[in-house]
Amino acid sequence: MKARPITTVKTVVTGIEEAGAGTKLFTLADPDQWDLPPFKPGAHIDLHLPNGLVRTYSLCNEPADNARYVIAVKREAEGRGGSRALHDDVGVGDVIGVSLPRGGLEPDARVARYVFVAGGIGVTPFLSMARHFQRTAQADVTLHLVVREEMPLAAHLSSLIEAGTVVVHRTSREGRPDLAELVGDPNPETMVGCCGPESMIEDFERVTAAWPAARVHVERFVAPPPIIDPDAKPFTLSLARSGGEIHVRAGQTMLAALKEGGIDIATSCCGGICGACKVGWIEGKPVHRDRVLSPYERERYLMVCVAGSDSERLVLDL
Repeated sequence: MKARPITTVKTVVTGIEEAGAGTKLFTLADPDQWDLPPFKPGAHIDLHLPNGLVRTYSLCNEPADNARYVIAVKREAEGRGGSRALHDDVGVGDVIGVSLPRGGLEPDARVARYVFVAGGIGVTPFLSMARHFQRTAQADVTLHLVVREEMPLAAHLSSLIEAGTVVVHRTSREGRPDLAELVGDPNPETMVGCCGPESMIEDFERVTAAWPAARVHVERFVAPPPIIDPDAKPFTLSLARSGGEIHVRAGQTMLAALKEGGIDIATSCCGGICGACKVGWIEGKPVHRDRVLSPYERERYLMVCVAGSDSERLVLDL
């Protein structure tokens, strides 16, 4: 069966910088110094690491700076191995394949104000967004950075702090800030966003429950535990372009079934938060369990790592 093509871009590591709080900043560029594929503010890319791991990281630089991709990586000793590989094994001059950028924030002329809340290294996607909106003067931006004491990327945040765009909250001195106070009341001209530890995101989602979904943006870097459906039934995937059929057993993931059937699918988090395995669907009744697709996107796409089906047959654009 014909495999699904996976697009990657060859990049070379042109710089590695210590960025505080156990974090390194990696700069990736085209080997021949061409511009890299464009991206939206706060987009992310998958890195295909030399040890075979694939990991997703947010871009720190803004879209106008597309001669390079800049990512910040905090070394997580108890993580899944990607950050350790980057910190310990990757050096300047190494070649790394990256995916085309995806996600990020689509600038909206109807939004006059952005309020972002970030916990620690969760500042990375919002750093790109804040720089973009500061340079283009499209909207007012306030980024609340919550840290215990040491601040990641201090050198890169200093100008934004001086401009009043970034407000630092040190919990070791002030305690944890009231997120409801930082976010304010729902406003159709304001967009709010959050990236940080799961406890912070849960609090943020609670205080923004009354906001329109289109005005709330959440970025996660740890996938939630998989949802086990005790009533799951088998179903069939019909592949519209290749003409094949894949049978998904009760309790089996769509992703596992596709891979068993010889279909190559790009993956990273395998938990519905990164967007790597997005696939179009054409007919049927998918069950969406991801945390990344908007309601509008769910009318056309699903994430095969976590999605299920409420119909016996689901037609995919594969």
